[in-house]
Amino acid sequence: MPHPLYVAFIWHQHQPLYKSRVDRPTLLAGQYRLPWVRLHGTKDYLDLVLLLEEYPKLHQTVNLVPSLLLQIEDYVAGTAFDPYLTAALLPTEQLKPEQKAFVVEHFFDGNHHTLIDPHPRYAELYYQRQDKGRDWCLENWNLQDFSDLLAWHNLAWIDPLFWGDPEISQWLEQGKGFTLGDRQRIYSKQREILSRIVPQHRKMQDAGQLEVITSPYTHPILPLLADTDAGRVAVPNMTLPTQRFQWADDMPRHLKKAWTMYEERFGRSPRGLWPSEQSVSPAVLAPIAKEGFQWICSDEAVLGWSIKHFFHRDASGNVSEPDLLYRPYRLETTDGDLAIVFRDHRLSDLIGFTYSAMEPKQAASDLVGHLEAIGRSLKTQQSSDSTALEEPRLVTIALDGENCWEYYPQDGIPFLRSLYETLSHSSDIQLVTVSEFLDQFPPTETIPADQLHSGSWVDGNFTTWIGDPAKNRAWDLLTEARQVLANHPEATEEANPAVWEALYAAEGSDWFWWFGEGHSSNQDAIFDQLFREHLAAIYQALNEPIPANVRRSVESHTEGGDRAPQSFIHPFIDGRGDEQDWDKAGRIEIGGARGTMHRSSAIQRLWYGVDHLNFYLRLDFKAGAEPGSDYPPELNLLWFYPNETMHNSPAPFVDLPDEAPLNYLFHHHLGINLLTQTLWFQEAEEDCRWQSRMTRARIGFDTCLELAIPWADLQIQPDWSLQLVVVLSDSGRYRSYLPENALLPIGVP
Repeated sequence: MPHPLYVAFIWHQHQPLYKSRVDRPTLLAGQYRLPWVRLHGTKDYLDLVLLLEEYPKLHQTVNLVPSLLLQIEDYVAGTAFDPYLTAALLPTEQLKPEQKAFVVEHFFDGNHHTLIDPHPRYAELYYQRQDKGRDWCLENWNLQDFSDLLAWHNLAWIDPLFWGDPEISQWLEQGKGFTLGDRQRIYSKQREILSRIVPQHRKMQDAGQLEVITSPYTHPILPLLADTDAGRVAVPNMTLPTQRFQWADDMPRHLKKAWTMYEERFGRSPRGLWPSEQSVSPAVLAPIAKEGFQWICSDEAVLGWSIKHFFHRDASGNVSEPDLLYRPYRLETTDGDLAIVFRDHRLSDLIGFTYSAMEPKQAASDLVGHLEAIGRSLKTQQSSDSTALEEPRLVTIALDGENCWEYYPQDGIPFLRSLYETLSHSSDIQLVTVSEFLDQFPPTETIPADQLHSGSWVDGNFTTWIGDPAKNRAWDLLTEARQVLANHPEATEEANPAVWEALYAAEGSDWFWWFGEGHSSNQDAIFDQLFREHLAAIYQALNEPIPANVRRSVESHTEGGDRAPQSFIHPFIDGRGDEQDWDKAGRIEIGGARGTMHRSSAIQRLWYGVDHLNFYLRLDFKAGAEPGSDYPPELNLLWFYPNETMHNSPAPFVDLPDEAPLNYLFHHHLGINLLTQTLWFQEAEEDCRWQSRMTRARIGFDTCLELAIPWADLQIQPDWSLQLVVVLSDSGRYRSYLPENALLPIGVP
């Protein structure tokens, strides 16, 4: 029987519990620390499925996490307030100085390219703050400026799909002069949009176009609740918390609460479970199956570890072994079988991190091209010459369904329309829900339950949530609080629901995500505080004294120095160093921070990062420093490939010191004349010679230097590792290099 290529999109919609548990006069009842449920709720949840509804042939799966649903319902009921909302609903003459400072600081939170720049009045206020500073705004803005900013921070987060609404259209056209009444009506419009989210999902699920699934109640990492020693499965030398967290009984509690919430809102039982952060282990399978779930999803890295296979990709990024990845598997447990699907990590990341930087039709075409390439690859493995797939194959694309759209023009609508239009007319690709596929084609391959790898979507391990000193301190605090609760057997969920709600909130994954190395935001201190508020509420509900270490921050939240890249970036290359474009990049401090040779360096800081299209580099210089007088006029990037067999050549400079890493042999060289802003690109050939090559690298040189070097220039494979050194020269004569005594490690996505 011939088959199309089946594709399952799974959109993950999640927010942690932002509701404060502190009982103090300065906080209103129902006070939320952060506004992201309300703002993402007006921009990202409803529009995604409304847009899909326009293309009835296309079926998808959406995960609505219980902690998100609870907070949406609070806002719909009008019982949730956050500092942003409180300020927006105040008469501007009643704004206190500290509230005005808060508004100036935080009411531009969001990607300015897509949320601020398209709106002239909002952009005017933003660039006043950027160019003249926060203090200038506080001294010079009048009450109308504040009123307009309060309005625009809420208006800009309303999805473009709703701009046809007469009131919203009128506000957008008005642009300025907003009153308190306008701001109150904008808030009402937000609640109206939020109120439609669950009914729309239920309607489309009942119609068969959508499958709605769920996650454990407050999004905990189930394998770590069962046993924090699970962290050592993928990382045997991991430093674990001082105290071992081992409360497997908490897993069925989270699963049962998620199941019950789902049935109450959707009038049926859930079939699929998105394990928080796609984290799985043998210990979590039986509780999941016992609760009644039929399938789960995880990442290709987990599959690779489980079947002892590393997935190779060709130069286009397509998996070389598609038959292993694009199929469901069976997991046999003592409480019944589970099906598991594994997402294509690269395709998911392309939507999540890269396509926003491409022209929408081009991005959609690229994704469809990858799916077509997968189909062709599967057909080449068939024994017959059939032009159709002889066996059903499922490509799973699973990713965050909210944060990525902030970086797309018009919140991703042009990209999704182009993608859906193409797929609606394709006979070779069919979009299905996961349960639809499993009903027709149950898994035929089995992974023994004890062979399933313990890991997550992040590199197939748990290092994002445990192993770092700050993360481990947080686990120790949680373990101590959990033991105190265990010492009170009378505190059952029926007798003391408050203590259990506080525990569930503290067990959520998000707090550990933000602690320590790897991720940061301008709200890390609030996440730290929320985590400890949940812990404190455990002690309060048990009438136990709150330990002193629960009252102290888990870690310091001052801005650090050097750091590794935190996520994909795709900066606009204009030499201006936009702070939002580079906020997730790696950073190395140079001037005054890296040893005596750099204390007077004109180069102050090096930034670096990647997406699926380019490698990016940025150099910050001392104010007023000029190339040719304050620092050498030539900048050279030299790439070293430590594990690959290829032609290599020595660095092409006079007076080059014979010391590592300068005396390594390199394969690629990009040179830049900072005076003329010209570039030249070379590749090593036989006999240690350099051969000129074309380059599509882009340079921006104004207040800083920014570079984008396409991976296509380097002609290397995904998942390769390479290292880079930056050399300064003058007419080909070596002057200095950075980073000091090291090479910059880079992973090709």
